[in-house]
This record gives sequence, C-alpha cells and structure tokens, in this order.
Amino acid sequence: MEAELRGSFIELRKALFRLNVKDASLLSTAQALLRWHDAHQFCSRSGQPTKKNVAGSKRVCPSNKIIYYPQMAPVVITLVSDGTRCLLARQSSFPKGMYSALAGFCDIGETLEEAVRREVAEEVGLEVERLHYSASQHWPFPNSSLMIACHAAVSPGQTEIQVNLRELEAAAWFSHDEVVMALKRNDPYTKQQNGTFPFWLPPKLAIAHQLIKEWVEKPTCPSLPA
Repeated sequence: MEAELRGSFIELRKALFRLNVKDASLLSTAQALLRWHDAHQFCSRSGQPTKKNVAGSKRVCPSNKIIYYPQMAPVVITLVSDGTRCLLARQSSFPKGMYSALAGFCDIGETLEEAVRREVAEEVGLEVERLHYSASQHWPFPNSSLMIACHAAVSPGQTEIQVNLRELEAAAWFSHDEVVMALKRNDPYTKQQNGTFPFWLPPKLAIAHQLIKEWVEKPTCPSLPA
C-alpha cells in the first residue's frame, strides 16, 4: 500500500500534529470510536455480545436492551504561574526536551476545581490559590479523554517545587523569555552542540500549547478570580 500510494505509515499521535485542525479532529474522533467499539463488544451485565447501530454512535445488548454510549474521561490540564514564571513538567515518555503543563484524571466525586488543586499538590507539592477555566479539547490518547484546560496561580512566596518522581521525570519554573524562545523553536528534535536536546513545547494543535501561549501574552494573569 505504501508503495502504491507513494507514502508511508506514521504513528497516529505524530500524524495529528501534521494535519490541519479540521482533519485532525476527524481523525481523532474516528480513532476514539474504533477503539471504544473494540473495547465494548460484550455487555457488562449479561456477558452477551453487543451490537452497534449503523451510525456507530452506540452499542446495544440484545438480551436486556441496555444501551452503551461512547464516553470520555475528564482530565484537567493546568498551567501554574507565580505571576512572573510558569511551571512546566515532563514525563519519561515525552520526546526528549519537551515540557508541558501538569495533567491528571479527575477522580469520582471531584469538582473541576478540586481536581486541579489535588493534581498540582500531588505532582509538584504546590498549593493553588486561584484558578480559572480556559478551554477544552478531545484527546484520543490513551483512551479518549476530555482535556479541560485551566490557569492556576500560586503565591510568589510559596514556589518551592517537590517533584513526585512516581509521576514526573522533572518539573521547573520557566521565565517569560525562556518560554517565548521555546515557542519560536522550529526544529526541536535537533541536538545541540553539547549533545542535549533544547527545551521545547507541545505543538500548536495541543491544548497545552494554547495555555502556554495565553500565559505568554498575559503572564501575570490579572483576571484570575479569587
């Protein structure tokens, strides 16, 4: 197929960042639906095979008529700031040199605000003073999540990071100038002369990129509610 079409298959996660917003959204929706159907072929109550409708928007158990609909797991993704700097972190699974905003799944019974405060405290040991919602994005990896993006502020006098090494590889404060330079970087995969990879940020399609860009344009976040 690759030879006939004169192309090549690439990892879906990488492909999303090469497409325009419309095509990327269509691809992520299709991937999420295919994965959901593959994981829900049997009824959790009766154990019998379920059947999907023509549109692929649901599955039904013929024996008890239970209807299953595709679901997304809510995830908070938070950019923390102390007024002049923002906090970025990386996991060991990230590409070399890439840092992003903090992220974690919402627990059962939690509000959005509670999830943000818990995740920030768990991952970097900081107490959130104020926060506000920015935007949301469907993300198909690993199993279809609704990314809920927020800005959070901590007190300038309470900024000592305690990295949870069970969840993160590293976390650090970055200045406005450092982040601006990272946003301008066109080829983050190129090693520097000392053999290390430069500090870079998630691509434009990712909602983390939007959060970081918003902070660059208004780093002090004066509109954060109390």
